[in-house]
Amino acid sequence: MPSPTSRPAIVVEGLGKHFGEVEALKDVSFEVPRGAVLGLLGPNGAGKTTSVRILTTLLPPDTGSAHVLGLDVTTHRQEVRSSIGLAGQYAAVDEFLTARENLLMVGRLTHLGRAEIRARADELLAQFDLADAADDRQVRTFSGGMRRRLDLAAALVHRPPVLFLDEPTTGLDPKGRNDLWATIEQLVEGGTTLLLTTQYLEEADRLADRIVVIDHGTVIAEGTAVELKARLGATVLELGFAGHEDTARAGGVLAPLGEPTVEGSVLRLTVDDGARSMLTAVRALDDAGLEPATAALREPTLDDVFLALTGRRADDTGPDDAAAPPDGTTGAPRARGAA
Repeated sequence: MPSPTSRPAIVVEGLGKHFGEVEALKDVSFEVPRGAVLGLLGPNGAGKTTSVRILTTLLPPDTGSAHVLGLDVTTHRQEVRSSIGLAGQYAAVDEFLTARENLLMVGRLTHLGRAEIRARADELLAQFDLADAADDRQVRTFSGGMRRRLDLAAALVHRPPVLFLDEPTTGLDPKGRNDLWATIEQLVEGGTTLLLTTQYLEEADRLADRIVVIDHGTVIAEGTAVELKARLGATVLELGFAGHEDTARAGGVLAPLGEPTVEGSVLRLTVDDGARSMLTAVRALDDAGLEPATAALREPTLDDVFLALTGRRADDTGPDDAAAPPDGTTGAPRARGAA
């Protein structure tokens, strides 16, 4: 019999969820080993947030099961909440308190002793580079990046072994995003198990050990970033044209080389023999009287993978889990381990 520490930290089997006639999740299954990072990747409305809500006990599943650290999320809700941290899509901090007051409040709600709460607040404020603004400013004066860091710090007050981050870098500028990525990497190095939902391909590529691609509530692919990229072939041929009409014509001309995808005036093909395919493509376009404005060969990215799997990019705009009820509880302190 496997020891508790050898079992996956998160196990999801056949998870399903309906909101009225809308099927938000359909037979979703995946596992997250202890100390690993799983990236749950998908566009807005794919079912990522619904999955997190179920795993953090904020929503009951309609079908299937989910376990965190061996605990069923429906029958052992309080024990699950005591073992996890959650940072939702929007920073769930009290804007009229200081950073320190927010952390002290969460510490009290998670039943830490007074001395431990104070020590833990000092530790987290230093770790997240918030010490200089800890006491003399209300959180409402913080930048977006500072709020996100404080929200993540609040999720870690009770040292949860499992952490859920639901699109943690949404709305951050590039520097803020990179700073938060570095913080997340430090947490993982310390042994934290992490489930990360994101629509940023670069984020999943950098942070995740494995990636589950979800679309319309269904898992459509799973693997490491390298494995997912390998599904496309060795090289991406990318051609830009002066206008949409030329791009459409080029798609027809190059169809024998593979199934092209078109975005605006850019046409992409995944090919096994990049140099030869480029030469063949240029010759075919020349015969058709078409001249590309730009031409490039490059390695495939996760964005190419997602576009090939779904026909759209992961960051396409749209309602995020639109069928789900308003996310009024996602960042509530009780989801961070309080009673």
